[in-house]
Amino acid sequence: MRIDKTLVVARREYLTRVKSKGFWIGTIVLPVFILAVTVVPALVMSKTKTTHRMVVVDETGSIADPLARELTHRETGDGEAVNFQVKIESPSPDPAAQRKELDRQVLNGEINSWLWVTPDGLAENEVEYHAENISNFVTQEVLTSTISRVVRRARLIQAGYDPNLIQELDRSVDLRTVRLSEKGSREEAGEAGFVFAYLLFFLLYMVLIIYGQHVMQGVLEEKTSRVVELVVSSVRPVELMMGKMTGICLVGLTQLVIWLGTVAIVTAPVVVASLTWIPAGFHVPTLAPSLVIHFFVLFLLGFFLYSSFYAAVGASFNSAQEAQQLAGVALIFFFTPFVFLMPVVNDPDSTLAVVLSLIPVFTPLLMMLRIAVKSPPLWQILLSYVLTGVFTLFLIWGAARIYRVGILMYGKKPTVREILRWARHA
Repeated sequence: MRIDKTLVVARREYLTRVKSKGFWIGTIVLPVFILAVTVVPALVMSKTKTTHRMVVVDETGSIADPLARELTHRETGDGEAVNFQVKIESPSPDPAAQRKELDRQVLNGEINSWLWVTPDGLAENEVEYHAENISNFVTQEVLTSTISRVVRRARLIQAGYDPNLIQELDRSVDLRTVRLSEKGSREEAGEAGFVFAYLLFFLLYMVLIIYGQHVMQGVLEEKTSRVVELVVSSVRPVELMMGKMTGICLVGLTQLVIWLGTVAIVTAPVVVASLTWIPAGFHVPTLAPSLVIHFFVLFLLGFFLYSSFYAAVGASFNSAQEAQQLAGVALIFFFTPFVFLMPVVNDPDSTLAVVLSLIPVFTPLLMMLRIAVKSPPLWQILLSYVLTGVFTLFLIWGAARIYRVGILMYGKKPTVREILRWARHA
């Protein structure tokens, strides 16, 4: 294989894709989409306060007053987007007429809901809630927790206990998580570490599956347009395949760097601001240089592993519809790591986690997850690199033989047996 020819093809693939509008639209749209579905809804809810007007009818005489006080005078944080206006009504001698009147007020928009508290209902741990909209889960969640707290205090007082003392004795205990390493120990949030590991895992997954498909689409486009017939007259098929894979790999790396740089710039003010209230001795998860190196090494291994398969599939078929049927096999190896995501995060040194992370088709995703959660022994990392590297070279060798025959084949849709015969005898 002539390296100079491969580099020429790689350069063409890289520049053609990076200069296209689609590349920059995709690079901008994904971060904007993630921002839109995560940050924007939370920001809108924090800035939008809903007023919920409610009438409470209490047959027990012990729930309505403390409930109204707690709902109207509670501290509303940024995550709570509802304010309550509570009106207490005494039970009427004619409950049916009173209920009908309350229904009329709801339907006319005078109030949003009404509650009816009865001794029998509390015995069954139920309170009636009547409203035209019963899908307001945020409001109902606040209301349910407040009613439960008020009823609990009333029951404790009725039983002769001090609710404040009981609350003090019943406080939950938090774990003070401290990460141990050879460099020493430091306090760190376990949830933050999981989110950090998951983000790296998901980012790697997205890039591998997107750019693997790009390789297949690129081969199909050249094959269906017959451009490849002119190209192979001056470049060997294997050089064309490796050049195309290398160029698209560099495109993926470019997009990764842009995304990671954007995340670093956008989150920097938040991280700096959070340092003002973090307790002394507490540390946020850090992005170690070794983690960045492992991330890009695993990206390269995973990219060439899956891209060689996609290139062979693209060369074997005549349309995207035909190719997608066989390309779906690769999705099994993409989705399987998600099945074992939580077991690996929970115990990254378990036999299951170690074995799966050493299987080449799972290594790029699961080894990255293990390294982000808790760095495995060096020998396991190096062994996974060697196994995945050897397996990738084997796939590239087989894909090159299939590519050499399939790239110029038109018309009949090949069977899997015929594709394997190309790999053996090409």
